[in-house]
Amino acid sequence: MSTSLVLTFIGPDRPGLVNEISQKIAAAGGSWLESRLAHLAGQFAGIVLVRAPAQAAAALTAALAELRADGLSVTVTEGSERAPAQDYEALTLDVLGHERPGIVRDVTQTLRKLGVNIEELSSTIESAPFTGEEMFRAVLKVSIPAHVAVDDVRRSLEQLTQELMVDVRGATEAVAG
Repeated sequence: MSTSLVLTFIGPDRPGLVNEISQKIAAAGGSWLESRLAHLAGQFAGIVLVRAPAQAAAALTAALAELRADGLSVTVTEGSERAPAQDYEALTLDVLGHERPGIVRDVTQTLRKLGVNIEELSSTIESAPFTGEEMFRAVLKVSIPAHVAVDDVRRSLEQLTQELMVDVRGATEAVAG
């Protein structure tokens, strides 16, 4: 019997950090299934989905805690299997607009009001061609309730500001905003 563990960590970036974590997982008989890792402002942060034998979960958690001595903050949480929702549509939203304070709050608040669940979110700041202005770009994988029209999601986001552009991609088609 195996268990799913979600490992989160953050600490000063240094060579070999990912290898140290992966060695602890492998030594416990675990498998590194999925991850998102990033260097941000001198820190290295990550979230990792691990499958490990159920009887090894406690030992793996203890082994990962040893990394705290090197300045790494580590949290291990047991995962749970979630049944796929039948009344949701999976979409990807590409959002582009002028950078401003509160843009993530406004986008996520708009989605929450529509009952849209954010499954993944990645964002970055980039320079606009020709002007060099800071542009906010986000890619969100979302689940939209069946009673909410995709066009309503796009329109609601675009109403936040005239300069916000939203592209919506589904499983079979792309709708540009």
